[in-house]
Amino acid sequence: MAQAMRPNSATSLFSTDGKRHPRQDTLVVLTLTLGLLAFFSAFFYNLHLLSSWAGLIGILTGAYGQFISVTTRERFLTILGLGASAVGFFLGMAHGGLFGGVLG
Repeated sequence: MAQAMRPNSATSLFSTDGKRHPRQDTLVVLTLTLGLLAFFSAFFYNLHLLSSWAGLIGILTGAYGQFISVTTRERFLTILGLGASAVGFFLGMAHGGLFGGVLG
């Protein structure tokens, strides 16, 4: 009996299609970096400008990365970066916002 041979992709969460995705991988790394920066700088009250801007840019790059992602690995890591960016952004906004203390 002839059957089509398919790779067993159900066993790995980070399965890939075997192709290179440089734009998607760059967005994943950028989103994770901005998310970590926003998340950890949000714990310091005086760094609200850094955390809110890094969080906002991380959310935007992560949203675009989700839109063009191809593999589950890219989507999983982008969601982690998006979550960290969102937490950093919201805490930065609570501590003073995007322009708090700069304008006025």
